[in-house]
Amino acid sequence: MNKLKHPVISMVLAAHLPFIRHSDPKRFEAPHCGFTLSAEEIWFFEALSETYIPLLQAMDRLDGDHVPFRLGLSPSPILCYLLEDELLLQKYLEYTDKQIEFGKAELDRTIGDPALQKLARLYYDRTVDRRIAFTERYGGNLLKIFDFYQRKGKVEILASAATHAFLPFYTPFPEAIQAQIEVAIASYRNSFGKSPQGFALPELGWTAELEPFLRSYNFGYTITETHGLVFGNPPASKGSFYPVKTPSAFFAIAREQYAEADIARIMQNPVYRDNHEDAGYELPAEQVSSFLGLNGVRRPTGYKYTRIGGGGREKGYYDPQGAAEAAAEDARLFLDQRISRLNEASQYMEEPPLCLIALDADTLGRYWHEGPLFIEALFREGAREKKIQFMNPAEYLYKQDSASFETVIPEYSSRGINGYAEMWLDASNDWMYRHSIRALDRMIELAERFPDDTGLKERALNQAAREILLVQNADWPRMLYKQESVEFARAQIEDALRNFTTIYEALGSNYISTEWLTNLERRHNIFPNINYRVFRRKR
Repeated sequence: MNKLKHPVISMVLAAHLPFIRHSDPKRFEAPHCGFTLSAEEIWFFEALSETYIPLLQAMDRLDGDHVPFRLGLSPSPILCYLLEDELLLQKYLEYTDKQIEFGKAELDRTIGDPALQKLARLYYDRTVDRRIAFTERYGGNLLKIFDFYQRKGKVEILASAATHAFLPFYTPFPEAIQAQIEVAIASYRNSFGKSPQGFALPELGWTAELEPFLRSYNFGYTITETHGLVFGNPPASKGSFYPVKTPSAFFAIAREQYAEADIARIMQNPVYRDNHEDAGYELPAEQVSSFLGLNGVRRPTGYKYTRIGGGGREKGYYDPQGAAEAAAEDARLFLDQRISRLNEASQYMEEPPLCLIALDADTLGRYWHEGPLFIEALFREGAREKKIQFMNPAEYLYKQDSASFETVIPEYSSRGINGYAEMWLDASNDWMYRHSIRALDRMIELAERFPDDTGLKERALNQAAREILLVQNADWPRMLYKQESVEFARAQIEDALRNFTTIYEALGSNYISTEWLTNLERRHNIFPNINYRVFRRKR
């Protein structure tokens, strides 16, 4: 018998960044000599300051006020690594210190403009507060705090593929899928001390060939795009409002496609902060010298003074109080829309319908400044609404009658443009696959040829496995498709392939440069406990 009386909303945030680590051992040994800001590392700094710390602070406030909330989070193993890397965290603190120093200068510069100085003061105080929260309240370990809320039953942390690979492309190579999953499970257990229940498909990339792998590794469910169920075999009669099960009793939940479109529209509210404009791009270079990259390329300071609107000064200054009020109102309207759809669906269902909202975590904060406030307001509004409840996916599945799930094989689908795979395979990026597949074949060959090696050879084989996993990252073809950070993406692909080929040829000639390998291990040091044998064929 069903244990729920009211419709349910579930929110899952995909937390991921590409591998952006730029190691410079000499700089790290002498931190007072300064450092060069790379655009990619700033992605990570902004994610910390604008998304993950504000989300945790929102959770702290909700928990302190005894407001019930449920949030699903799927941190990729790459992000987990970045959040624990000492070099990157040291750079983050140095970057934050530069923001605080810049804020002091801004307070002096804006003394003749009270409205502007009020904003400068806000950003300065907020930066100081978040630095203290990161170092003292959270102990520099955000994963530990997310896990704290998971242990309290507030957060459900899902696993994801090792390097955010678009998995449907690799189903002809079982060794690639098993490596992505096994390394991901090891990473999850290392970070959270338990085994995961749900598996978040990178980019919601689903094909039926993935189901046996996920089932064999004891995952209970995954999330697909809406049309994965609507066009399933047979089509799900309840659409995206209720999970389905495959013939082997693996569960699939479809996200509500309208929710992301509604949030994209909400983000354009003219009262919200314009995240594209920044003092670092507008002030004279000498005033932002601490935020210059190589060749004087400007970097964001985090001090953003304008709201979304018309062009230039006509936009007007950002009003934080007005934006916070707008976020609360938009959260109320957004929740009303979800409830309306759920109530309509419930007229045709015996079971309580589900609305699963799946978003990129970066949407909340890094791209939409008011996003964390919106999420907090959504849960507060939900606590006042008596005919709706928030649940995490595993919690919802557990409370359903297993006999109520239809048996459906979801259709091939993803969250990419047009809903299938063209974002990761078109004329802009197809060149990479003949090289990456050839390297993958060679990696499987190496794992078979050297099953029991130790010492330097084992180190080289483990590094070869890292390079193969890194080249499979779906971020690289997506960047090439969208023409964003093209040089960086191409360089990451070529670097990983070049490194792997060097190792492959060195193993063939039975000579490995210890110095070269050690330097590579320092640069690409993700998955320190990886075992290259994950690429061996299953007997």
